[in-house]
Amino acid sequence: QVQLVESGGGWVQPGGSLRLSCAASGTIFSINRMGWYRQVPGKERELVAVINSTGTTNYADSVKGRFTISRDNAKNTVYLQMNSLKPEDTADYYCYVNRIVVNKIVDYWGKGTLVTVSS
Repeated sequence: QVQLVESGGGWVQPGGSLRLSCAASGTIFSINRMGWYRQVPGKERELVAVINSTGTTNYADSVKGRFTISRDNAKNTVYLQMNSLKPEDTADYYCYVNRIVVNKIVDYWGKGTLVTVSS
């Protein structure tokens, strides 16, 4: 099993910045993709940004140019630097990790951290 511990959420005014962190522990070998999704009440969880073990990244169109995802493989940690935050970025942000185990992809999720953007 993989345990994910998120940190860095909170309240910020529009235009501000936050940095989310997610540290993975447990059975961490074969970790492939790491990333962040977000969800607001009544809506489906949506991809924010992911980064593969090779460093390839993918972002939602709504955050391109404002958010940057990175990972530290030595620390098994993924980060999300969020700049120029907007009220519509308000959501619960969930850390996501997958492992490749015998040609199967196994998903793991954090418990979520709330980001609130308001004046």
